[in-house]
Amino acid sequence: MATKTTSKLRLKKGDTVRVMSGKHRGAEGEVLQVNHESQRVLVKNVNVIKKAQKPTQENPRGGFKEQEAPVHASNLRLLDPKTGEPTRVGVTVQEDGRKVRVARASGTVLDE
Repeated sequence: MATKTTSKLRLKKGDTVRVMSGKHRGAEGEVLQVNHESQRVLVKNVNVIKKAQKPTQENPRGGFKEQEAPVHASNLRLLDPKTGEPTRVGVTVQEDGRKVRVARASGTVLDE
């Protein structure tokens, strides 16, 4: 059985991202969840779908529920906290030995 290698996702829960391509191009939101295996990311108020709900005891009528659907990570770009523009993310090692994420455009450290 072949093992599937995945590239590293440098997005974390709580990051602010912008959709760079696809149906929701230009939309911005906060990362709610990251799935490293499928390389998909849930972004708040982006790619919202209507999901049918069966009737239950709590909701006897059923109906439709709106929720976010995952977006592929290749379509997202992290927003630089300094400039607010999309940037690539790099990793550098600080003097104390910690690895931190860095915005490539401005050099701002993303992890505090």
